[in-house]
Amino acid sequence: MIKRFLPAALFFLSVGAHAAAADPAVTLHGKRFSTEFAVTDEQRELGLMNRKAMDADHSMLFVFTDDEPRAFWMKNTLIPLDILYFDKDRKLVSMQLNAQPCKADPCGIYPSDGSARYVLELNAGTAGRLGLKVGDPLTIEGDVGTVR
Repeated sequence: MIKRFLPAALFFLSVGAHAAAADPAVTLHGKRFSTEFAVTDEQRELGLMNRKAMDADHSMLFVFTDDEPRAFWMKNTLIPLDILYFDKDRKLVSMQLNAQPCKADPCGIYPSDGSARYVLELNAGTAGRLGLKVGDPLTIEGDVGTVR
């Protein structure tokens, strides 16, 4: 009886391991962060708003279809963030570190210093701990889907 179920169990274990490996993630300086992709206008607009905390090994990656200067704000964002801007080649072009939550209008704006296609948000202080510098590469794992 066990022999009959063993192949099925091994199949489901391998599928589960493959699915876990395909979970969205980014890597910077050898540090892997699980991530959420923000690829639609609605997802990008909502971002990390109204969240009271984010795990230290988590991030949000905003994906755009073009390269242009980007600017983010912290409206209704409750946690301080490092905002990292990457070009089409996934090279770091600028950083806005320790962006603070916006408690009242008008909210500050955190612009990139150059054109960016990807914007990564991490907990504030993470970029400093990793020793990130302009030009550092970003590795993206997972399917970013259709960007709108």
